[in-house]
Amino acid sequence: MVVVAYDGASAIDVVGPVDVFAFASELASPKGPGAPPAYAVEIAAVPGGVIRTISGAQIVAHKALEEVAPGPDTVLVAGGDTREAMRDARLLGWLRAATPEVRRMGAVCTGAFVLAAAGLLAGHRAATHWGAAATLARQFPDVEVDPDAIFVRSGKIYTSAGTTASIDLALSLVEEDLGYDVALEVARGMVVFLKRPGGQSQFSRPLLAQTAATGPLRRVTEWALRHLDADLRVEVLAEKAGMSPRNFARTFTQALQTTPAKFVEAARLEQARSCLEGGRASIKQLARDCGFGTDERMRRAFQRTLQVTPEEYRRRFGRP
Repeated sequence: MVVVAYDGASAIDVVGPVDVFAFASELASPKGPGAPPAYAVEIAAVPGGVIRTISGAQIVAHKALEEVAPGPDTVLVAGGDTREAMRDARLLGWLRAATPEVRRMGAVCTGAFVLAAAGLLAGHRAATHWGAAATLARQFPDVEVDPDAIFVRSGKIYTSAGTTASIDLALSLVEEDLGYDVALEVARGMVVFLKRPGGQSQFSRPLLAQTAATGPLRRVTEWALRHLDADLRVEVLAEKAGMSPRNFARTFTQALQTTPAKFVEAARLEQARSCLEGGRASIKQLARDCGFGTDERMRRAFQRTLQVTPEEYRRRFGRP
């Protein structure tokens, strides 16, 4: 197995998967003299040697790419600042040559841009960091970008969302190779979820709205976040912005990359999640306080977005 790094790569995109595979090997490999590990992982870079990551931390590659033995089982390209990597002819050429020989070719986070630049994502569904999804889709229109997926498998191509999603992707590969029990034990040992609930939108939409909004939109979004239990229909929000409902909805969607209704639901979900994690109020009371009105409406929103019920979410994440 090869993890491909480069100057500007994200350190966690490199070491996160490496740690998952090392932990899995420790759990699954037979304990005997000379027994091969379940995974033999190499960090490789075009020149080999020291890689300076985007944070300034340095990682020493095991090998230069040209020294990697032909036909590795799996290749994962780290994410990070990919601008130079996308122009590196040696890196792109190595990836193109390796893909027919490998069982799995993958990328973590913005590493998807490197695979796309090599022409390996054309016609494939792919994931990347939510903040880069629109750019990936714009630069590579032949790629079907899923902006909400934590990770995606499309044939032999695997891609994941940002940063810690590298661990989600690596755990899914361990489950493919060594089974659910080993993957679960690795997840427990690393204190992460084997399969986290929901997609990237649960983490991105309210934050995006607060940072992207300006002028009347900013005032309205800030008011809405303070009054989630109020009537937040588009007509009400438009009136507060001093705009017609149609103009408000169009302006809001263009500026915040989501509709007013989806923003409101995401904000209410975030508030409900926080309450479920830290409080003991009843589900009915939380539904009213967070603006869902009824517990059934809140339950449908949770299942639609997070794929769990509020009760299940509290059991998983609630603090005693």
